[in-house]
Amino acid sequence: MYRRIIEGLGDEKSPILLIVKMITKEKVQSLVEEVLLDDQFVVDIHVGLGNSILVFVDSDTGISVGECVEISRHIEHSLDRETEDFSLEVSSPGLSGSFKVVRQYLKNIGREVEVVTMTGEKQKGVLKSVKVAGFELEAVVKEKVDGKKVEITKSLAFDFDQIKTVKIVISF
Repeated sequence: MYRRIIEGLGDEKSPILLIVKMITKEKVQSLVEEVLLDDQFVVDIHVGLGNSILVFVDSDTGISVGECVEISRHIEHSLDRETEDFSLEVSSPGLSGSFKVVRQYLKNIGREVEVVTMTGEKQKGVLKSVKVAGFELEAVVKEKVDGKKVEITKSLAFDFDQIKTVKIVISF
């Protein structure tokens, strides 16, 4: 719980306080999982100050606005606004967001992605496979062969703990 001063009421000596019950991320996670279909999964959940709840969900085949609305309604009807004042937003992670869970990697096998390592190195390539500890990328790299720089297609392996971000490359 935390205390919030209501603007315009009370004064510095005796402000009026509103006690707000904090909603936990675990509670929201549990509510979301109650209504997820088999191919749907949670990407991320944020619960901020003032019980500002952001839920990002996806599925192996993409998630519709209607499906997000159903999840939102379930959460909203399961929480009591009288004791847990909150704002709620349920959406897909979008194309520009970085991958957060392994299932996003699995969903995007065969697509071109951009990898940024913890050291800041960038590499683009096609996501080929995903394993427990990391993933494999097929990338075109420049190497010296017989004194000349040539482009070679190589398989590059990355551990998840080496990665800062992985995003889909959007091309038009």
